[in-house]
Amino acid sequence: EVRLVASGGGLVQPGGSLKLSCVASGLAFHFWQMNWVRQAPGKRLEWVSLIDYDGGRTDYADSVKGRFIISRDNAKKTVYLQMNSLKPEDTALYYCATSADGQNRGQGTQVTVSS
Repeated sequence: EVRLVASGGGLVQPGGSLKLSCVASGLAFHFWQMNWVRQAPGKRLEWVSLIDYDGGRTDYADSVKGRFIISRDNAKKTVYLQMNSLKPEDTALYYCATSADGQNRGQGTQVTVSS
């Protein structure tokens, strides 16, 4: 059974930073492209970022490009999302997933950006 557990969320002021982590189990992590997705209240699931199986390729939604950085540690079966210059519109429940549409996303972590 694939299990993805995200952590590291919290309450932060606009302009602040947070680093999310997601630990994977139940899959050959080093073979999988990993994604971060998010869902704000009342809105659809939104793709945020992806990283290729070996970290050689990354991509970002236009809304976070230049502010967020995705990375991974295959030895720890963990994918990270460094979020800088946070905005109120980044407030959402963040998940890691094995596809851009949120497949296998498990426990998310809440990020709230507010003064």
